[in-house]
Formats: sequence, structure tokens, C-alpha cells
Amino acid sequence: MGKSGSGKTSMRSIIFANYIARDTHRLGATIDVEHSHVRFLGNLVLNLWDCGGQEAFMENYFASQRDNIFRNVEVLIYVFDVESRELDKDMHYYQSCLEAILQNSPEAKIFCLVHKMDLVQEDQRDYIFRENLLQN
Repeated sequence: MGKSGSGKTSMRSIIFANYIARDTHRLGATIDVEHSHVRFLGNLVLNLWDCGGQEAFMENYFASQRDNIFRNVEVLIYVFDVESRELDKDMHYYQSCLEAILQNSPEAKIFCLVHKMDLVQEDQRDYIFRENLLQN
């Protein structure tokens, strides 16, 4: 999960569909939820839910779809865009995700990914990370 444009679908495509990073610009915005099943290690199946991050979808996930989206979750990966200019909104959605997960799947593992760090000059990364993400 994460806001629109944070790179969720791009990362999924690179990791699970063998996309080359430079080709992900062709991917469109995810509408609602895209389900995919990835078989690995023989007979294990990973059920991936790529949730669109547009504001209307996010609000719907936390309201009418809350039980469906957040029940029986094993792992939640929340993606932050390091270049986002809406940190308050980012943190609001992240907090809503945490609350929904704790209510519906209290044993779920939660990971946060800070995406697009490669777009920040290397000597600025620590500063950007501390100032923008850790202050909230």
C-alpha cells in the first residue's frame, strides 16, 4: 500500500514480472486492487494485492472495504515516496493502515519501504530521510 505514484506497481513488476526498471514508466495507475498469484519454490503461492493509491481508493479501503482488504493479511508493505510533498497525508494513510491491520490481522508483519532514494543525491540522502520521514 501507499499513495498514488509511490512506485508500488513498478516494484511489483520488477520483482515478480521481470520488468526492467526503465520500462516501468509504461505502467498505468492501478485501479482499485489488482490481484496476482506468484508460484515459487515449487508449490508455494504468494497472493499479491496491489492496491491503487489514489485518494478515493485509499479512503474506500479504510471505510467500506476495510474488512476485505485488511483481513487475513500475512505481510503489509507500505511504500513511501521520498520525494512526496504531502508528508502529513502520507502519515495519515500509513496510520490508518496500521490501525486497520491491528484490528483485522494483528499478527501481520509490517514493512515500510522508502522508494525513489536513487533520485536523491547521495550526499543528501541521510538529511532527506531524517528531515522528511523521521520527523513524523
